[in-house]
Amino acid sequence: MSKIEAPRGTKDILGDESWKWAYVSHVAQGVVSDFGYKEITLPIFEHTELFHRGVGQTTDVVEKEMYTFLDKGGRSITLRPELTASVMRSYLEHNMARGSQPQKFWCIGPMFRYERPQKGRYRQFVQLDIEAIGSRSPLLDVEIIDLSMEFYRRLGLKNLQVVLNSVGCPECRPLYRKALQDYLAPHMSELCESCQGRFDRNPLRILDCKNPACKAITENAPSILDNLCDDCKSHFATVMKALEKLGADIKLDKRLVRGLDYYTKTAFEILSGDLGSQNAVCGGGRYDHLAEAIGGAPTPGVGFASGLERVILTMESQGATFGKEPKNKAFIVTADDNALLEAASLANILRTNHIATDMDYMARSMKTQVKAAAGTSDFAVILGQDEIEKKFYTLKNMATGEQESLSLDALIEKLK
Repeated sequence: MSKIEAPRGTKDILGDESWKWAYVSHVAQGVVSDFGYKEITLPIFEHTELFHRGVGQTTDVVEKEMYTFLDKGGRSITLRPELTASVMRSYLEHNMARGSQPQKFWCIGPMFRYERPQKGRYRQFVQLDIEAIGSRSPLLDVEIIDLSMEFYRRLGLKNLQVVLNSVGCPECRPLYRKALQDYLAPHMSELCESCQGRFDRNPLRILDCKNPACKAITENAPSILDNLCDDCKSHFATVMKALEKLGADIKLDKRLVRGLDYYTKTAFEILSGDLGSQNAVCGGGRYDHLAEAIGGAPTPGVGFASGLERVILTMESQGATFGKEPKNKAFIVTADDNALLEAASLANILRTNHIATDMDYMARSMKTQVKAAAGTSDFAVILGQDEIEKKFYTLKNMATGEQESLSLDALIEKLK
């Protein structure tokens, strides 16, 4: 019988690296707390219609990448490919507009997309999601970008750059869409198959195509920044000025349109390092018409999402620290089987005193136990018949090799 392995595009996060994920999550919690965002926990699956209407049926996410199935009641259910639509659904469902605005949320958890697996990209991946709903202020866009920058600064990422664009609004985007189609029409036969399909459905997505031929064709395409309405121009100008005042390194990119239909006005990515788009650690923007798309009243919002796999890879490549890898404080070494029950009792006492403790469960020799202690713990607590009879414990510092004999109370105090 063949062995069962993890599905393609998934990854086991094992104990020797899980502490890195815990560190990044801990830093995120500190940043969002400083900015006044509250954690919410949302379902891992939603009604498929939420993503069809919210994300957009012509997006790659909805057309190609969603994990969708019928439940036992015959309802179409989808494992969440992103969180913004879910956050807005929750905001509307629980009538959060009645409270003070904007409402600020953060959440973290697994997402699911049927993509081609590659380094830093999986079919199940962990995403940090930050959303602020209820205000049209461009300064809220700036706060969201500043929050993302502060998160990466605290993680030690280098050379942070804000890549920025505006994707307009329902008033000015149709005019730009027509101008873009007029420009692209003579080049239709030169576009890749995917972009030919996007021409009528979503021509702005052609600007984001990575195919070299398509990139060359769109190099001289009209810029949406030259086609914005007065409201979008004013909004974007305020975002730019505020980011400059914060000292952000800004790069304008007329190709940046993001891959989801709900974006309006501000669209951005954060790059870290010198590897261009391969070091894009987050992306986001404003979505002022998402609520209407899923059946709610007009409700503005802005946010970003960051895949933690990419963040951790970037930290590793730049030599950023993850803090100190957690170790046990104590490892109880038993001289013989007669000491095992006493060791189990001592382990319980130390643990209830918040001292991380382990012991041997494999009947290994004392020498092997000491070696195990050296690899996993700061101290070895040696327990033999002599220690049991005299009610003291031999404590060995695994870094210096120094030993001392201590009573139980002194042992606890010392380890604490």
